[in-house]
Amino acid sequence: MDSFSAPPSRPSSQISPQDLKDQLKSQLAMQYAQEFLETVRGKCFQKCVTKPSSSLGAGESSCIYRCVDRYIEATGIVSKALFSGQQ
Repeated sequence: MDSFSAPPSRPSSQISPQDLKDQLKSQLAMQYAQEFLETVRGKCFQKCVTKPSSSLGAGESSCIYRCVDRYIEATGIVSKALFSGQQ
């Protein structure tokens, strides 16, 4: 029996609202993390890597480190401000 014809282990009507909420939060957090990494990678690479090659120079590496650090810090500040306003 394949997964399409097998009966569900638990009907969707029996999923508790809290389980559904937790699952949704988890999926949203994963999606946010993926988008965050793509944005940081794109912006910091574009800003710091002027001549792509097989390895990063010391200046490029340092620039990327600072860029990512600033981006994370700024995102934390914005998130904190947004979520403190909800309470």
